[in-house]
Amino acid sequence: MSNFIKNIIDKLFPSSTGRKDQDSFDPGPYSSGGINLNSSKKGQTSTNFNAATAPLTEDQLADLQLKSNQIEPKQLIVGVGRDVGRQRQNNEDSIFSLSTIIDSNETSLPVGIFIVADGMGGHNNGEVASELAVRTMSYHLVKTLYPAIFSPKPHAPENSLQEILISGVTQANEMINKHSNGGGTTLTAALTIGSQMTIAHVGDSRAYSIFLDGRMEPLTRDHSLVSRLVELGQITEEEAKHHPQKSTLYNAVGQSTVPRPDIVNANFPQPGYLMICSDGLWGVLEEDDMFTIITNASSPQRACQDLVDAANAAGGPDNIAVILAKLSE
Repeated sequence: MSNFIKNIIDKLFPSSTGRKDQDSFDPGPYSSGGINLNSSKKGQTSTNFNAATAPLTEDQLADLQLKSNQIEPKQLIVGVGRDVGRQRQNNEDSIFSLSTIIDSNETSLPVGIFIVADGMGGHNNGEVASELAVRTMSYHLVKTLYPAIFSPKPHAPENSLQEILISGVTQANEMINKHSNGGGTTLTAALTIGSQMTIAHVGDSRAYSIFLDGRMEPLTRDHSLVSRLVELGQITEEEAKHHPQKSTLYNAVGQSTVPRPDIVNANFPQPGYLMICSDGLWGVLEEDDMFTIITNASSPQRACQDLVDAANAAGGPDNIAVILAKLSE
């Protein structure tokens, strides 16, 4: 990683100072002598094996196989899923997923923006509100961050990530109040730069860090009435699952009062996944079941489809939205 990119990340993520740089990557296995991968002349084979080269040992073969399974440069691999479910007429969930990378001799930097919004309000106001929230936040983040990070002369933006994300939530709230009368929405937005991530969260959609050692850790807390009652010890987790007001939010985007987003800073789970989803997924499937589906899938996209299918098989009582991202190994 070049010094100017490292300085940008240090300014954006002050807590990352002193951490081991996780953006470096091992070179590929195809640079050893005896194998020529350059284009050949007509009539010649494109791969020339040196007859004097000794056969590879078992250890060398194992190392070659390990490296051949790695992806270089390190990048974000993403899957998305969205479905109306089995019991709703309209889909009021909206998602945004954007991942990109700049990789050069001095720089290797994957960047991702991932957003889930779950609308509410009825009479199409919920779906309008969630789309406005996703479009407003994504536009704000791209407009603010991409010119700074990917310009010929990269520089840290004027404001901190926390200020940028809070401003995006505020703008989304204003847009919904102006264009979706009576509509509201959850909004969970994750910005990942290298191996660091910052999340802005309003409502009861969730973000999780999923580790391959079996841990599935919520990064956000629900801004719902029943969640607050659980926090106060007035009801149990089991009672909350069946509470008649489990979908009532005390903090949402598009309400008369300006929402108060939670801001979360964390390391990207490695090896593992970042998952953002609406309550049509986490409210239907147990965490153990989600973990099993994700870790058994062949890819993040396959995992998202399997999660949607499982939620629908369990009744599909609500709209389903999920984004699953991992940093390549």
